[in-house]
Amino acid sequence: MFRKNKMEKLLLKNLEQLNFALSRNRVLELTELLGNKKQLLFRNLLSGMAKGIGIGIGFTILTAILLIMLQKIVTLNIPVIGDYIADIVEIVESKQ
Repeated sequence: MFRKNKMEKLLLKNLEQLNFALSRNRVLELTELLGNKKQLLFRNLLSGMAKGIGIGIGFTILTAILLIMLQKIVTLNIPVIGDYIADIVEIVESKQ
């Protein structure tokens, strides 16, 4: 009898922990989303577009910073490096 009550309390405690973990991770919302194919497709499309735009903006900013740094190095007139960088900057600017 004592062993049965102890097992029931342990089981109840484990169920409460499992319920808390599932609610924290929003598993129910995820299963509802997986059931609705249109909503899943829309969310994936929207997140893909956001990632693509973010990558494009980030790459543009990094490239601009790199070009500015290269132009500053060219203005320092370092003999060997300056010539190579000047050629690179001219090529990039001519492609725009």
